[in-house]
Order: sequence, then structure tokens, then C-alpha cells
Amino acid sequence: MAPSSATSVFISRIRGLPVLDGAGDQAGKVRDVVIQRRAAGRPPRVKGLVVESFAKHRIFVPMAWITRVDAVQVVITGPVNTRRFERRESEMLVIDDLFDLTVQRLDQPGPAVIFDVAMRSVRSHDWVLSEVALREVVKASRFARRGHTAIVDWSEVDMLRVEHAQGTEQLIAAMEDMKPADVARELHDMSPERRTEIASALDDGRLADALEELPEDEQVALITVLDTDRAADVLEEMDRDDAADLIAELAPELAEILLARMEPEDAKDVRRLLNYAEFTAGGMMTPEPLVLPPDATVAEALARVRDAELTPALACMVYVCRSPLETPTGRFIGAVHFQRLLREPPSTLVSSLLDSDLEPLTAAANLHEVSRYFATYNLVNAPVIDAEHRLIGAVTVDDVLDHVLPEDWRGTQLDSQSAVSPAAGREVSRGQG
Repeated sequence: MAPSSATSVFISRIRGLPVLDGAGDQAGKVRDVVIQRRAAGRPPRVKGLVVESFAKHRIFVPMAWITRVDAVQVVITGPVNTRRFERRESEMLVIDDLFDLTVQRLDQPGPAVIFDVAMRSVRSHDWVLSEVALREVVKASRFARRGHTAIVDWSEVDMLRVEHAQGTEQLIAAMEDMKPADVARELHDMSPERRTEIASALDDGRLADALEELPEDEQVALITVLDTDRAADVLEEMDRDDAADLIAELAPELAEILLARMEPEDAKDVRRLLNYAEFTAGGMMTPEPLVLPPDATVAEALARVRDAELTPALACMVYVCRSPLETPTGRFIGAVHFQRLLREPPSTLVSSLLDSDLEPLTAAANLHEVSRYFATYNLVNAPVIDAEHRLIGAVTVDDVLDHVLPEDWRGTQLDSQSAVSPAAGREVSRGQG
């Protein structure tokens, strides 16, 4: 495979670069790059940057916050978490762990030393290791010379493909490519001790996704054994309604501690959801639907719908509201179905495409009313308004099903999946002891 240096970023070239926030203020300097191994020969995923702040301690900046990397600076968005960076068991650092490491190329004999590693973006906010810069190791002789250098694809270096004995590191690598429900199944089948060990090593986002698929009692058991700062980070990664449901099951003292450790905006959303009864539209909704102003066009709406961070259920409906556009919004004007957007010219205003037959739910609507509403309108996403006719959230069909199905449905489903496919479970869990 030919190298793709033109689209790759070599780590040595960004080391020491200033990291600027959205306002142009310097947050620190790049010191290293955090990666995570993946199974089945796939390139390691780049999780984020280690940045040295002006307080002379190192913090972690996830790749999702990085908007630009060039020859003179790295630009980020989002709040900077000033908590000290601590490497987890499943992670490696490119500069600390890979630079100057002696490895073997697969296409020729003899050892070589890594002197640089490149990464590239494969899609928005998703980066992987792409290439390795190597220098040939030359045996000492009376005629000293430097070894030849070469840039090769990461897969051509044996060190990056070596298989370790099955254990926590390999299990975490395998989970990197699993769907959240499959990760939840693996956690569900483990002993409590092993579950805690694996959860501690999992990436925050991966653990948050898996928690949402676990039975409530296992969610509570896991979140309570995590360090409070880590637990707060994981809750921030969860969907707001799922985080609120989990916090509602915790002891009040612990719930308040975790809410205090969360980012203020995240905690504010969760606290607002906790004000509603569980089996009401307000208790089931997410406070982050897709909201646009009346003068937005179809092209703008479709650009928002394409956001990979949106779930399919949330992406199928666009809500039009007066400013402010964060929930609780200004006055709710109406809703536009995704299919309608696909049928209209890009310059059309979304406010001209409203579904006039769709009446919003109130926050106090009970589960029976919400279920009938979804069946009547054939929806997967429904608006929820308050007494001032402001949009405060949206209920999705999966939220409704969570409340309609028996309380232990997640545990029953996970047990049945393990029974149907025991070989798959044994393959991943072979080293669990």
C-alpha cells in the first residue's frame, strides 16, 4: 500500500504546538497523542491529545474537540477539562511508548527503529494511526553509517500487529469494534469483579454507551464502584435522559456528589429531567432535539440531520422554534419530518413545511397517552412543550419502549443473547479467569 503522507499528520510535527480554544486563547501545548489498540488488524484509534497546560500539568483533549491541525497550531472547541491526565490500561502514548522502539518490518528482514508516527482523519473527529517512519538498524562496523529510512503503512510493522495473551488489553481492543449492546452483553456475563476491572479500562464514551444497554441494577452497581470523577465523566457521555434515569436510582447523597462533579451545563439538563415523574413525557424525553430557527433552509436542516452524533430517531424530525434555540426554547412553532425535507428544494424555508396536523405533547402526559400518540401519528420522535408553549425536549420511540417493556427486559435479553451465541461470548471472554 502506498503511503498517504499528503493527508497524514506526523506526531513529531505537532509536538510542542500551541493548543488554542475557540476564542483564540492558548490552553497549552501538545505533549503526546493517546491511542487505543483495536482487534482484527485494524489501525489503532487516536483518542485524543495530551496537552501541557500553563499550570504545568498534563490534561486530556479528545479528538472530538479538535477542529483544525496545521503547521503552527491546534484549534479546539468545547470546554477544557483541567483534570490531570491519567493513562488507562487500554491506552498507549505515541511519543512515550512508540518513539525509539525497535520493531520488525513484515516485508523485509532486519530490525528497524521507529522515529515518527503519522495519524490521519478517516471521518469527522475520527482519527487512526496511518504510517510509521522507520530507520534501519545498522550493525556496528569500522565504517559507521546511518541506516536507511522509510515511511510504511502501519500494518507493515510487526510490532503494531503483535497478538498479546488474551487479557484485559485484548478484551478492550475487541470491545472497541463491538456495538454497545454487545459490549453490554459481555459485561453482563462477567463476575462483578471482572466487570469492574473492564469498566475501569474502557473509554468513557464506550462505557457510557454500554451502560445504557445494561439492566438498572447493573448500571447502579457499576457507576457506584467507579471513582467519583470518572463516574461523572461517564454520566456526561450518556444521553441526558438515560443519565437522569440512572442518577434517580442512586442514593441521594451520591447523586448530588456526581451532579456537582459533572460539567455545569450537563448537570443542569439532568437536574431539569429529574423534576419530572418517571412515567411522563417529561420524564422520558431527551432535552437535546434538533432545533432550527424559522429562517433556516432545507439545506441547513439536512446538514444538521447528517450529524453523526444524532441518533436515527432524533434525526428524523426537525423542530422550528423562536430564539433561544436551546431547550427550553422560545415559542414552539412546529415540526418538519425528515422525509419532507428530502422532497423539497434546498433553498426552501423549513418554516413553510410544518406538519400542521401534529399537536405537541405536554410534559405531564402519562405513558398511556404518549404510547397512543406515537401509534396515532406513526412517529419515532415527538415534541414536548411546557405551559409557555416552549419546546423542552423530545420523546423517542426507544424511550417509550423502555417504559412499556417489563422492568427486567434488558437482563432477559442479554441472557438470551448469551444463550443463543455462547461461542462468541467464550471467544471474547476466554481470558476472564
